[in-house]
Amino acid sequence: MADRVLLTPSLSSSPTTMATITGGAAARMIPSATRATVSLSTSRSFFSFSLASSSRSVSSLNCLRSSPRISHIFLNQRRGEVRVSSGRFGTVAFASDPDQLKSAREDIKELLKTKFCHPLLIRLGWHDAGTYNKNIEEWPQRGGANGSLRFEVELKHGANAGLVNALKLLQPIKDKYSGVTYADLFQLASATAVEEAGGPKIPMKYGRVDVTGPEQCPEEGRLPDAGPPSPADHLRQVFYRMGLNDKEIVALSGAHTLGRSRPDRSGWGKPETKYTKDGPGAPGGQSWTAQWLKFDNSYFKDIKEKKDEDLLVLPTDAALFDDPSFKVYAEKYAVDQEAFFKDYAEAHAKLSNLGAKFEPAEGVVVDGSPNVVGEKFVAAKYSSGKE
Repeated sequence: MADRVLLTPSLSSSPTTMATITGGAAARMIPSATRATVSLSTSRSFFSFSLASSSRSVSSLNCLRSSPRISHIFLNQRRGEVRVSSGRFGTVAFASDPDQLKSAREDIKELLKTKFCHPLLIRLGWHDAGTYNKNIEEWPQRGGANGSLRFEVELKHGANAGLVNALKLLQPIKDKYSGVTYADLFQLASATAVEEAGGPKIPMKYGRVDVTGPEQCPEEGRLPDAGPPSPADHLRQVFYRMGLNDKEIVALSGAHTLGRSRPDRSGWGKPETKYTKDGPGAPGGQSWTAQWLKFDNSYFKDIKEKKDEDLLVLPTDAALFDDPSFKVYAEKYAVDQEAFFKDYAEAHAKLSNLGAKFEPAEGVVVDGSPNVVGEKFVAAKYSSGKE
């Protein structure tokens, strides 16, 4: 049986037509994940943003399953949907509906206004993309931004502790906009969270294809640790494997200007500080900056000054000023927010594309940003090394 096909606006001015997709497209299904009961282990991930929303956040996948809105992630099986647009340039298949992407972004903005979950959504996007291995050509074995983090087997990885809460927040939006893939939704939410917190506009593109089952999830251990024996070497080992360089490592680290670390989840930070005892959202945890829901360059300033014991500095944070190569960029960003915003936006966009398979191959820009040019993903171009 062929999949249901949705109409989307054509990339040209020609009217759209309906088509039927069979074969490989019809085979894209979202099967159920394993049914075993799982408790999340503690996380020591470098990407240790914490949820800032209500105290109702759940701590286990059992709680996730109890939600009627999202229980189908684990319990149901459904066919994927392929959107097709036909015009004078031929027929184009879209992994995600461009109009639904725009609408989903508006719903994410409203979610951020009420739940203050900016740090958590950024972490979700990063952790889905951050499993990419540039030395593996095949998709989805190479990891990356493919929506695999929705499956139980990956959610229970230690570095992903607490991200079940992000999935719970986004699932109603996914249910409302079924024409948007999980892979795109995760990255859309991450970029929108940065922008809504006062950060730079991220030059994003969309059209990421979802993996279809938990057997396609990457093995545990691809994400960075917050407290390794040699922090700088560890950061390079992990991020070079993704094809990122020293400048991008430091720029991305600057996103720790948002969020808190909770010792009961990550093993790092204080239970409460003068900056977190009153929320917003559930109180507690230790933040990297005083205004931990404002995206700016305070992270670099505060690490450099090291004057406030209520602000968190992880071993991987300190390494940015201890390592000679990292320090060049950290010092620059501490005094030049404009430079930080420019480099961060480029690095975030690059991270969000890692490992992804796009339909169409060059991706789709949904906001008309002149800084984004659709480009087919080529794994070989992401080489490692210092800049």
